[in-house]
Amino acid sequence: MTDATRLRLDVSYDGREFSGWAVQPSRRTVAGVLLEALERLTGAGVPLGLTVAGRTDAGVHATGQVCHIDLPTAVWESLSESLVRRLAGLMPPDARVRSVTPVPSTFDARFSATFRRYEYQVADTVHGPEPLRRYDTIGWMRPLDLTRLREAAAGLVGLHDFAAFCKRKEHATTVRAITRLDWRREPDGVLVATVQADAFCQAMVRSLVGAMLTVGDGRRDPGWPAKLLTLRERSSEVTVAPAHGLTLIAVGYPDEAGYAERADATRRLRV
Repeated sequence: MTDATRLRLDVSYDGREFSGWAVQPSRRTVAGVLLEALERLTGAGVPLGLTVAGRTDAGVHATGQVCHIDLPTAVWESLSESLVRRLAGLMPPDARVRSVTPVPSTFDARFSATFRRYEYQVADTVHGPEPLRRYDTIGWMRPLDLTRLREAAAGLVGLHDFAAFCKRKEHATTVRAITRLDWRREPDGVLVATVQADAFCQAMVRSLVGAMLTVGDGRRDPGWPAKLLTLRERSSEVTVAPAHGLTLIAVGYPDEAGYAERADATRRLRV
């Protein structure tokens, strides 16, 4: 596109009624409703190159998702003061564009990212999650030990092949660098796992959480999840935790000068 402006969109959504991020025929997706709203404002086929930081699965939420599009500069200039407000009027209440920011053409929402950070919420109370939290917090009917959860998490931090926890894709690596994996218990009793990595394989976070929960409730040894890192295929012993407990809360990027270099390095690594 000649004379185009690249725009960074910061997006949040309640994933319950979406079949994930990516556009799918005959299915309601986040990208689908976003593109529909954008095209109502700019015209069919005008927004180009919609690219997201991380394709969330069906039922997964986001408070810190990032994507980018390219618009003709003249179109952007005509909408710059009102785009966020006008999108709020066109999009459904379970998806919001919180901000739109012009960025250099070297910015790539997916490949320029330095990390993705997720949180997973679990209520282990006998009565289950509080009613207002039932859509972003799972219930776990066995008591969970915070110390055991933290011990299990410690063995998974670092650069490893997470094949045992991933749905493998042909010609794609399952090697990832987890830079943060910890658990905390909030004042209301809800347990929260924070997981941060350069990138994640499909279902990886929910698989890691599922494995750690069996340690937290005493059914597995704290060292068991780390032992699975020796496997080179998905483990049938790992249960994938439910989607609705997971939220993408942040995506990190380098300074503007580092967008292109980071994107090139990531592409080489993933291929």
